[in-house]
Amino acid sequence: MQKGVELEERDYFTEPFSEEELRTLIGVREPAEIFAWRSPSFKSLERDPDSLTGDDLVRLMLEEPRLVRRPMVQIGDRLVIGGSFKAIEDALG
Repeated sequence: MQKGVELEERDYFTEPFSEEELRTLIGVREPAEIFAWRSPSFKSLERDPDSLTGDDLVRLMLEEPRLVRRPMVQIGDRLVIGGSFKAIEDALG
């Protein structure tokens, strides 16, 4: 617990997401919002980003956890993607 906030951490690599978990995290967003487009893992695939559907992105993230943007912080029903401390503070209220 830090600053009155209890954290539960998850290592995507040792505890990969199931498809259901990943789709729940994505929620109403587009899968592209949590996809790590700049990852060397994606670049090595040599795929045209415009050719990928949302289902393709989910499948790729399930196959290769490095393709899930990090960090992701879930606060209640709100998901903060990326390392913005301001966004995390705002989500905490």
